[in-house]
Amino acid sequence: MQRLNKPDLSSARKRTKNQVNTIEYENFKNIKDIGKDKSYIIQTHGCQANEADTEVIRGLLEDQGFTPVSVLEEADLVVINTCAIRENAENKVFGELGRLKSFKRLNPNLIIAIAGCMPQEEAVVEKIMKKYSHVDIVFGTHNVNKFIEYLDYVIREKKQLIEVYSNEGEIIEHLPQARENRFKAWVNIMFGCDEFCTYCIVPYTRGKERSRKKEYIIEEIKELIKDGYKEVTLLGQNVNSYGLDFVEEKYDFADLLEDLAKLDIPRIKFTTSHPKDFSDSLIDVIAKYPNIMPFIHLPVQSGSNNILKRMNRKYTKEEYLDLVNRIYNRIPHVSLTTDIIVGFPGESETDFEETLDLVRKSRFEGAYTFIYSPRKGTPAATYKETVDPQVAKQRLYKLNDLINEGFLAGNKRFEKQVVKVLVEGYSKTNKGVLSGYTENNKLVNFSGPESLIGNIVDIYIEKAKTWSLDGKVVQ
Repeated sequence: MQRLNKPDLSSARKRTKNQVNTIEYENFKNIKDIGKDKSYIIQTHGCQANEADTEVIRGLLEDQGFTPVSVLEEADLVVINTCAIRENAENKVFGELGRLKSFKRLNPNLIIAIAGCMPQEEAVVEKIMKKYSHVDIVFGTHNVNKFIEYLDYVIREKKQLIEVYSNEGEIIEHLPQARENRFKAWVNIMFGCDEFCTYCIVPYTRGKERSRKKEYIIEEIKELIKDGYKEVTLLGQNVNSYGLDFVEEKYDFADLLEDLAKLDIPRIKFTTSHPKDFSDSLIDVIAKYPNIMPFIHLPVQSGSNNILKRMNRKYTKEEYLDLVNRIYNRIPHVSLTTDIIVGFPGESETDFEETLDLVRKSRFEGAYTFIYSPRKGTPAATYKETVDPQVAKQRLYKLNDLINEGFLAGNKRFEKQVVKVLVEGYSKTNKGVLSGYTENNKLVNFSGPESLIGNIVDIYIEKAKTWSLDGKVVQ
């Protein structure tokens, strides 16, 4: 009989005031080297939180002797780390699961595991059970730490395992990580979300907001400094609410950011921020420390008060613009980016024009823009006033044109300027050119020796394009 524990969205909605448990991870003492002479490949979909989870999965596997490969045909284990934020992302995963069926026929010993946010949805697990029986392991966001135990079970018992927890979640410290990048690192400072925006599945898939203790975060970043890392990105579904769940002390995101800025780390940035929790003290800390990158991703989602209310975003257009102005006043050289949804149920042409007005006034230098995608189990999925798909598509085109104007204008201000660039490697589109990012998170391409990779160097910007800058090394 298969091992089965299915998700329950009604349980995932619950929030209590119970103190979240912090657990020290312990290696499985009775499971050793199950990956010896075996290889794995991981496909990652979605946000930075998923990328950070993938680094943990890689760490767990490599501790057991698995070696990574880049070609599916060479893998003994395939892990798909999934995203549930939009229907299109889910369809891609189901398409990949269908493709993997033929690989399983050719190699019956191939183990297929699906992880991340999709398994936290009831409908997804039911679909996997009915149509994708060749999937061996299904687990969610709350039990990544148990993946080796699950692998051992499937290898020994030759049975399918579905283990998904629908709870508020815990914090597991000292999980192994095999980081993707040698110079830039993701650092989770908190997990979960309590905002319950009406369109969003994340509070159901990631559990309640729970903050890591500062000691663990500081310890992790000190280790990264020792290992030569130049940049850390602090992660949370809403980093600005960090510490609000602490019972025994008053310590918030501004406090944490200031403590981290005093460490010997050249660059710090963070994502993602919710406007309602972006305090003046946080703005002051960003303005005060030169190693906090002058780049803020501040999702607005809509410029219409009517739509913001229907989204349960908890701020108005006027409050958002006031925050933007306070940020620009204290950090004049900052680069702001955002997220915007068009075609939300009930969005009129007037509502959309309000969004365009906010975009112009906010002077965004980039944005992730989307057509609304209903997610089963969220309140907005029941809203009846749907927007015609063609109308939504035309709105997206119009919005993107305006966003691209802001992107180019933001890049133009760096022409004929010298900027500091963390060199990451060769350009993805031109292997003869190096590339990296500025303090304002601008992509720069330039010629130079391979020895520059991993260093922060001065680059003179010769030309600004819409999505990148061209420059040359300052001698």
